Amino acid sequence: MPIVAQSSTETDWVSRFADEVIAESERRAPGKPVVVASGLSPSGPIHLGNLREVMTPHLVADEIRRRGHEVRHLISWDDYDRYRKVPAGVAGVDDSWGEHIGKPLTSVPAPAGSTYANWAEHFKAAMVDALAELGVEYDGISQTEQYTAGVYREQVLHAMRHRGDIDAILDQYRTKKAPAKKSQKPLDEAELEAAEGSGAAGEDDGSGGAGGYFPYKPYCGQCEKDLTTVVSYDDESTELVYTCACGFGETVRLSEFNRGKLVWKVDWPMRWAYEGVIFEPSGVDHSSPGSSFVVGGQIVRQIFDGVQPIGPMYAFVGISGMAKMSSSRGGVPTPADALKIMEAPLLRWLYARRKPNQSFKIAFDQEIQRLYDEWDKLEAKVADGSVLPADAAAYSRAARTAAGELPRTPRPLPYRTLASVVDITAGHDEQTLRILSDLDPSNPLASLAEARPRLDRAENWITTQVPADQRTLVRDAPDAELLSSLDDEGRRSLRLLLEGLDTHWSLDGLTTLVYGVPKVMAGLAPDAKPTPELKVAQRSFFALLYRLLVSRETGPRLPTLLLAVGADRVRKLLGE
Repeated sequence: MPIVAQSSTETDWVSRFADEVIAESERRAPGKPVVVASGLSPSGPIHLGNLREVMTPHLVADEIRRRGHEVRHLISWDDYDRYRKVPAGVAGVDDSWGEHIGKPLTSVPAPAGSTYANWAEHFKAAMVDALAELGVEYDGISQTEQYTAGVYREQVLHAMRHRGDIDAILDQYRTKKAPAKKSQKPLDEAELEAAEGSGAAGEDDGSGGAGGYFPYKPYCGQCEKDLTTVVSYDDESTELVYTCACGFGETVRLSEFNRGKLVWKVDWPMRWAYEGVIFEPSGVDHSSPGSSFVVGGQIVRQIFDGVQPIGPMYAFVGISGMAKMSSSRGGVPTPADALKIMEAPLLRWLYARRKPNQSFKIAFDQEIQRLYDEWDKLEAKVADGSVLPADAAAYSRAARTAAGELPRTPRPLPYRTLASVVDITAGHDEQTLRILSDLDPSNPLASLAEARPRLDRAENWITTQVPADQRTLVRDAPDAELLSSLDDEGRRSLRLLLEGLDTHWSLDGLTTLVYGVPKVMAGLAPDAKPTPELKVAQRSFFALLYRLLVSRETGPRLPTLLLAVGADRVRKLLGE
């Protein structure tokens, strides 16, 4: 489909924000690129909640690009933040990493075995790869590089000159009671706090120093940590004296010194002004009194002569399911994890179809099959023109960007079918191709490449998310005891099925056959509408087939299972 600009009357949330952002950008900085921003802290695995910090401005920026405007989507890597704690469950990391707490993330060693130079680069890398796969176009900014190169020198000196004013703004909120912190639910009900990605919201604001309030925190010249206290500062000479908990202390000139940073509640609004940010979302915790976003609105205006961005609050992203993948990461799934089991357009769609203030879940359990069914139905409606405008917009934003279409599967067979097939074949390519070709004999699959990458995602889901005791194992030999115990009705139902195999050997044909046998047994036509009694008979028949084929009373959809087992083996296991 061609890329088309969305009308300003479009009903989806992205278009409404794009209208607002374009108007604000033209008011503030006519003729200049529209600037939207995200912030990510590579303090550990960057999870799917943090991804909302990127996808919200990305979708708005992409809509603005579709309308022909120049846009810069800045992603600030907050890699000069302090290392706060040793995350649980990260491979190659043990308690010894605790000795680095207080250092900049770029000064902490990467996990053992990593090929990256430091902690921040290690965790940044997976997100960089995921964003490329998701089609996110952005300009990355390392805050380590910005601060250590002296890029913000004038802003730092300005903040220090106005430290009394900043202190007065912050003091308005220091006596306000913080809202109670939400308890963390188990992973299956997790609400991953995306707000973690927009900076260290819980960082101190620079108060409590012996020599008064200072909005700047130096990293120690000896231990490299931020366990420092500013003792004094002279505005004229820019001489700053600090001491460190390690016993070290020194006098430096801030006009030359680059080993430190503004405290977060000053740093964030400083960057809004410096970069001219028009749009930057933040997590729901920033809506509380005294939060970084609320306080930042006053600081950017009164101290840095800037304007607070349009900043929607976005809700939590939850996870349904998460099997053994969680064990290596302390239970925090990342975009890279999601992209192993679902294609990029589907993951984009989950973020595009919900307003930022609406929470949603990303499925790692059986729910992923329903999500794919929903996606395929949406695609069919787009193709036949029956789709609603807002749904069409969400689909367009998921399937393509302003730069073009995202890679797609040439023959997008149902995800649940692919999952069932690779479950049964254990990934055997030749067997998989045979079964998938039998799905529609009139239009057989020429090669597995036609079903990829969706086939690979389904296989990854089966192998990483479905517990071993739920995998499908086809019997090697007939269940002689069960077969011999059948009454005349049971034997007749199996005979009717076996007699119809040759003439119904396709997915649609076998569907008609397995649902039709109980109807014929009841003296009805194969296409008769089911009654409650008939549905009970069908369930009993299906349970019998499952027990004879896979020794359980449930399993993959029977038509798919029959195709996968193959006609000869079905005949053998059903006692022919």
